[in-house]
Amino acid sequence: MYIARQPIFDTNMNVYGYELLYRNDSESTSFGFADSNKSTATVLGGLFESGIDQIVGDKKAFINFNYDFLNSEFIELIKPDILIIEILEDTFVDEALVQRILHLKKQGYHIALDDFGNSEGSYKAVEHADIIKFDILLTPLDDIKDQVTKALSENKMLVAEKIEDQDTYIKAKKMGFQLFQGYFFSRPVIIAGLKSQKTDITIYQHLLSELRSEEPSFHKLTNIIEKDVNMAYRVVKVGGNSQYKNNSIMSILTRMGLIELERWFSVLMLQDISFKKPEEIVRLSLVRSKFGELISQNSNIKNRRHEVSLMCLFSVLDAMLDVPMPEALEDLQVGDDIKDSLIHKKGILSPVYDIISYYETGNGSSHISESAQKLNIDESELFRWYIQSIEWSNRIMNMIKI
Repeated sequence: MYIARQPIFDTNMNVYGYELLYRNDSESTSFGFADSNKSTATVLGGLFESGIDQIVGDKKAFINFNYDFLNSEFIELIKPDILIIEILEDTFVDEALVQRILHLKKQGYHIALDDFGNSEGSYKAVEHADIIKFDILLTPLDDIKDQVTKALSENKMLVAEKIEDQDTYIKAKKMGFQLFQGYFFSRPVIIAGLKSQKTDITIYQHLLSELRSEEPSFHKLTNIIEKDVNMAYRVVKVGGNSQYKNNSIMSILTRMGLIELERWFSVLMLQDISFKKPEEIVRLSLVRSKFGELISQNSNIKNRRHEVSLMCLFSVLDAMLDVPMPEALEDLQVGDDIKDSLIHKKGILSPVYDIISYYETGNGSSHISESAQKLNIDESELFRWYIQSIEWSNRIMNMIKI
């Protein structure tokens, strides 16, 4: 079973919830299942056992349901304050299903209509829906102005999904959409001649350069950090420990070790340069970093797991700096294999990044199998590794907040 998540943002670019995308095996090409009882038990039971709060935290969980799913007894496994029930666009709505929807709403569940089109006049579920999702690729914004106006007049919450760029996001926001879904937030907004943000990472460039030198020196690293009071504070905050009497910069660096330092400095750098970006972009880079590390350490390139972790951590660097990826990486001391994967989408490390990309979108499960074979990994472990990565990223986010 594969379960990925896609963030859904509010108008302030805070995460409102996550849509959970799932497939029951690597050959599945849709999110439907032949045996509804078995599939419902597998998916909802899996989420329940894994701890859905570990996957979505205190946010909402948007999950797709067809006719049989909606009528199953397993739906109540997920609490109504977490679950948003998405009714798939091709679900036939009869009177029995209307009564089931009303019953669920009485229990506190909210109903969303997925991939909504032009059938609002005849679709029976509309009047009972709290949220309506419009697929912007299937129904462009200019074509749905009337539907949007009508839905807003009925106090529906509107989600614009599959937004791929900032311009579409801004346009949807002006039209009245309150929620937004898509990876537009992790794409660079490139403005010609604008490179001022890169000065923010100078200290990190020095640190990473020293760590990548033939003989890294803790003394040199300490001197670099001590010249920046904010950086010194953050190192002590992150690495200090009450069980040790000596929590000087030097002692903290020594305890953490060179490999762990490279990871931490990279994480702190991403947080600092993303001050104008949604917090989710840092969280995404952390999930990718840990997911990539877990994949690689169980593969035939396990000796490269630290490079893979760094590669995945830097996979959103272009969006953070609003420059093309080649420019974002040019001043950082990273290996050619990392650049080949992030810039050219090729090389020995690229199958790991390919798996993560396919996993996040919920598409290309056959490609996941192909990349898994190249790495000689057990793809049935991906879900477990993904959940571990989310849990790890949550811990790191809590630690680096000031």
